[in-house]
Amino acid sequence: MMAPVPSSRPSPAELDRAAQRLTALLPVLGRAVDRRLATDFAHPRPPEGQLALLRLVGDRDGITVREAAETLLMKPNNVSALVSELVRQGELVRAQDSVDRRIAHLHLTPTATERLAEADGLRQSYVREALAVMTDGEVAAIGSALSALDALAQRLHPTK
Repeated sequence: MMAPVPSSRPSPAELDRAAQRLTALLPVLGRAVDRRLATDFAHPRPPEGQLALLRLVGDRDGITVREAAETLLMKPNNVSALVSELVRQGELVRAQDSVDRRIAHLHLTPTATERLAEADGLRQSYVREALAVMTDGEVAAIGSALSALDALAQRLHPTK
């Protein structure tokens, strides 16, 4: 008699444990990095919604308000309010479309680009420092998990 072939799919209990650990761990990692950044970064940290919009515009220069709202899963009028505030603060430039004047394309100002790069560099240095004191196996395991975490992010936020 042949032995049963083990299932390659995780059990519901394993999925529950993984989901529980990820939803508990990811915010802790984010807060740990944010706390260090609050100490080391010379500029005030914008509210999360503004920061998400600034990062999105940094990744997709020229994005429209509507596209930003869809990507961030926000209402267009809320994104428009964020844009107005960031324009007022000198962080964003809103440029009208040359064909349809109702459409605005968003661009980071040089100051915002510089600050985002500085903050991202600090965040990366914190993680790099922590990785440097981990074992080779731990670092390899994290590296192996990155593509799976990217896939998870895509499934949770399909508009990316």
